[in-house]
Amino acid sequence: MTDQLVLCSVDGGIATLTLNRPEKLNALTANSFEELRAHLEMLAADDSVRCVVLTGAGRSFCAGHDLESLAAGDALAHRFRESDTIGLLESLPKPTIAKIHGHCFTGGLELALGCDLLVAAETAQLGDTHGQWGLVPLWGMSVRLPERVGMSKAKELSFTARRLSATEAATIGLVDYCVPDAEFDAFVTDLATRIAANSSGSNRIYKALYANTRAMDRATALRTETDMPFGFPEDAAERLTGGRG
Repeated sequence: MTDQLVLCSVDGGIATLTLNRPEKLNALTANSFEELRAHLEMLAADDSVRCVVLTGAGRSFCAGHDLESLAAGDALAHRFRESDTIGLLESLPKPTIAKIHGHCFTGGLELALGCDLLVAAETAQLGDTHGQWGLVPLWGMSVRLPERVGMSKAKELSFTARRLSATEAATIGLVDYCVPDAEFDAFVTDLATRIAANSSGSNRIYKALYANTRAMDRATALRTETDMPFGFPEDAAERLTGGRG
């Protein structure tokens, strides 16, 4: 058994980051974030990695912040570092997929929302349960949740702290796909493989452009795209001549 709180493996250009506290439903601690950050920094610089999948060991994706560490003041003491780590996940220059099964609550949902695409197994449950524990979000929930589901629905989910089925989560746009459990692993593998087969340069620039668009008015975003601020994909020439780099 490993003592690592976040595992990292790479196969065929696809990196898998696995939260590794299965006995605690992968509840997050400051140390979890430090290990996650180290992996993200390494993957950002690895040109062989074309897609990153974030998942959890055992029967859950992530049940949220570890309640014992919360009671000890862990959340307040490390809130900027932890929030910045989710920001690093969001800005990673590779497409990212949250592979969600079992529980995905509160801090776990905040972490998943840092990914580009969210895929949930049919039996997964998701929710923002800050209100149940007398807590407030510190890692981006009040920004990223409305971006996914709209402001009114985000308020309803936060005010009620209710759990959603994966089916409902897909219906309201909280996750991109709800997949039968028996097909879940194969579906995520296929999705990541299709992403990894495309130009890593194109995907890197798409991510930067989409991030820019969120902070600009429409006219400025359109002109910025035309100005090509992020250059041209470095693998374009090889792909255009049939090399498929």
